[in-house]
Amino acid sequence: MKNNLKYIASVILLLTGILFASCNSKHEEGDGHDHDSHEESHNDGDGHDHSESENEHSEHEEEGESIHLTAEQIKTIGLELGSFSTLKVNDYIKSTGSIGLPPNGYSSVSVKAEGIIEGTKKYVEGDYIKKGEVIAYVANTNFVVKQQEYLEAKAGLKLKELDLERQQSLVNANAGVSKSLQNSQAEVDMLKARTSALSKQLQYLGISVNKLTPNSLSERIPIVAPMSGYISSISMHNGIYAVPSSAIMQIISSDHLHLELDIFEKDIASVKVGQKISYTVPALGNTIYSGEVSVIGKEFDISTKTVRVHGHLEGQKPTFLKDLFINAKIWLNDIKSNAVPEGAIIKDGNETFIYAAKKEEKETEFTKIRVIASATNNGFTAVKLLEELPQGMQIVTKGAYYVNAQSKAGELEHEH
Repeated sequence: MKNNLKYIASVILLLTGILFASCNSKHEEGDGHDHDSHEESHNDGDGHDHSESENEHSEHEEEGESIHLTAEQIKTIGLELGSFSTLKVNDYIKSTGSIGLPPNGYSSVSVKAEGIIEGTKKYVEGDYIKKGEVIAYVANTNFVVKQQEYLEAKAGLKLKELDLERQQSLVNANAGVSKSLQNSQAEVDMLKARTSALSKQLQYLGISVNKLTPNSLSERIPIVAPMSGYISSISMHNGIYAVPSSAIMQIISSDHLHLELDIFEKDIASVKVGQKISYTVPALGNTIYSGEVSVIGKEFDISTKTVRVHGHLEGQKPTFLKDLFINAKIWLNDIKSNAVPEGAIIKDGNETFIYAAKKEEKETEFTKIRVIASATNNGFTAVKLLEELPQGMQIVTKGAYYVNAQSKAGELEHEH
């Protein structure tokens, strides 16, 4: 019996030794340490030996800049979703141009007869001058001759008219000759024509014939301003010999100032006569002036792809400097546009966008939608979408700033 027990114990010890040796052999060959297949898997995956991990990594790459918020985060920042509002927003078209003048806004001053300039006043460019104001005088002895001829013709006419009356009386009394009457009538008619012509010439020169006498003859005539306005150029001085074909001064009238705006082809269909204009003159500061569309040009400029639009100036007017550059906005009349609250629009560098989302119970994903923002009215800003709003999504109407801030801080990552 004892021998049997010893035999069984020996067999157990032997089997235990064999089992232990076998286990050691398997552990050394590949139980998680230097296994070839493990090395291959490790190398193929760059340190990620799980195909599931590779899929997750790919999904994160596809998500890009998507932003996620939990329901708790949404509640904390008081975020609200909604849809676009359809409002009548007073939109505008941007344009550039200058302050100009129509042809009748300019006036050249020249002498009515050649002569020497005398008695010029101390005008400088930019001075304001009133219509009818004497600028200077032009002197020429021919003016005296012209006045003399008028007075002689006037005196001769008076004498011939008396002779005509006498001839008419003789004919009526059958004591005169009708031919003499006819000659007297002809002479009176000729002197009337000459007197009238000389009178017109003197009046054109600025010499009044009503008070003209042999003692009031003058060798010089006044040069007067033909219109009220600002002097833009002067080319005269005392002693210069002036001729009618050369201007001695240029005057521009501020009463005829108007806006000359260049409107691009894509915008011209929206411009209508009567629309209001607001404009600034950068060279003169930030003051905003007002105007109104008055005339829409009929010629398309192929080189600039624009149409010229003219506008009246209203209210306060800027100091006029010819061809001075202006920035303008032509306000459209109550155009219906998609609009969002001002706080829903985010500006980041040159990019302007809003956030869209579809609210979920646990976690909500937000998407940027690029837009062009235009006019603002009563807290709402008109926007034009540059990309389509995904179906089923709503606009972030409140809390967009916090969503963007969290995105910048990198705190809104997808939680798994």
